[in-house]
Amino acid sequence: MIAVAVLGFLCQYFALIWSPPEKTMGNLVRIMYFHVGSAWIAFLAFFVTALFAVIYLIRRNLLFDRIAVASAEIGVVFTSFTLITGSLWAKPIWNTWWTWDPRLTTTLILWFLYVGYLLLRGTIEGLERRARISGIFGIVAFADVPVIHFAVEWWRSIHPQVIDETGFNMPGTMIFTLMFAFAVFFVIYLLLLVLRTRQETQKQRMFLIRQGLQELRAKAFDDSVRGES
Repeated sequence: MIAVAVLGFLCQYFALIWSPPEKTMGNLVRIMYFHVGSAWIAFLAFFVTALFAVIYLIRRNLLFDRIAVASAEIGVVFTSFTLITGSLWAKPIWNTWWTWDPRLTTTLILWFLYVGYLLLRGTIEGLERRARISGIFGIVAFADVPVIHFAVEWWRSIHPQVIDETGFNMPGTMIFTLMFAFAVFFVIYLLLLVLRTRQETQKQRMFLIRQGLQELRAKAFDDSVRGES
């Protein structure tokens, strides 16, 4: 956590002070470092969700389900941050908080899909049944990520491209700041993934303990009924 705090401070220094303003956008370009970095981490988080959902369906080990749901929750947070920072950038540039651009729309759909994934888990009883059904949903929902990536090529889009076939469209200082911000977000993601997976492990353990106690109480009640009869 101390390392994350130090890296976060350095990230803000590079993004808000050290990195130069852009020729046309000026200081608004500084939002990009947080916007792009959080978007990449969101996609990574949902990839981890889909990957560990596949592993769970093969191995049937609930640890993989716990990692999948923890990553999905973090991915929703980073997607929310992506949409918010994108709107903050769009207002002064496009003169609107939101436009139904293909990349923006598909990103919003991704947010709804994984919010739905989390809501679905809350409606299913049974650890293994919940893991199986939500795992399949998480795998299918990930199909929207490549759609977001190719949206600017498949449809007419006004969303700027940070990386195209020629590489990065920015000077070296901006590239360094962008990649440093991504690295910091990645470390934050790993820290949150470990903490959230531990919490989910404790949650499932408590569920099994309560379930075991209920079974013991039911057995004791049945034994008492037989004794009375």
